[in-house]
Amino acid sequence: MDEARSKKGWFTRLKEQLAQSSKKITEGVTQIFTTKKLDAATVTELEELLISADLGPATAAKLVAAISKERFGKEVTAEEIRAALGEEIEKILAPAEKPLFGTYAKPYVILVAGVNGTGKTTTIGKLGYQFKNEGRKLMMVAGDTFRAAAVEQLKVWAGRIGCPVVAKEEGADAAALVFEAMDRAVAEDVDVLMIDTAGRLQNKQNLMEELAKIVRVIQKKNPDAPHATLLVLDATVGQNAHNQVEQFKQMINITGLIVTKLDGTAKGGVLVSLVERFGLPVHAIGIGEGVDDLRPFVAEDFAAGLTGLDQIAHRT
Repeated sequence: MDEARSKKGWFTRLKEQLAQSSKKITEGVTQIFTTKKLDAATVTELEELLISADLGPATAAKLVAAISKERFGKEVTAEEIRAALGEEIEKILAPAEKPLFGTYAKPYVILVAGVNGTGKTTTIGKLGYQFKNEGRKLMMVAGDTFRAAAVEQLKVWAGRIGCPVVAKEEGADAAALVFEAMDRAVAEDVDVLMIDTAGRLQNKQNLMEELAKIVRVIQKKNPDAPHATLLVLDATVGQNAHNQVEQFKQMINITGLIVTKLDGTAKGGVLVSLVERFGLPVHAIGIGEGVDDLRPFVAEDFAAGLTGLDQIAHRT
């Protein structure tokens, strides 16, 4: 399949899967602006709508201020407001559109964190599948040693991809496992080393110590690593994702986000508020179970999908 068709197919699917999120915005905007001016009352209604669509109070206020700037007191249509919303959302999201491989390193060490249930281990599998298809030599580390299911899940992915996985029995020392994997990755000339980690936030102190220990072990072997530290977030938790970013940022140096499960929620707007608040890159988004349903984040596509538009009309 050629690249243009593939991109078009992905956008169509993204728009479909963001339908629950975009429906709230499109229907709400239509209701507010049937035959109305952009005045104090409609500005308040629009702001409340955006907050209810999980864009959060700060982002909603910023968007409404930007839209009101040239239009306050004027007659506006719902289509005009949606187009303006899409354009302003894209402006917020554009700086977050960054590739995962920012620098060259071999092995390129990717540490993956996230609360249990976010799809963290599956995300590692899907990314690994894509890296393998790009011709990268891959190794995985089953560092979530407290969950036998996570270890088995990663082994299944590794078998499917055809890459080695470094794993030990349930309850094994994750840092020791990572130490061994770092040596193996160098010895076996691996391009990318992906490390899964535990995600038990209910025992925050233990998790913090374990993650810090893993990072120390990695840096003992390579002071420049990990080259990427990703936090996987489940979009269905909405604004609670902010708390997860806050908590993990206290533990490790998060360098980028991956947002999953955007297909099963009306809370896709949370991604915009996360970018606005934390300024972190979003390297990929997930919109389904399939191996190709995790793709690099494209700001314009997401902004269009979230506002129910086919494309963003950039004004000069």
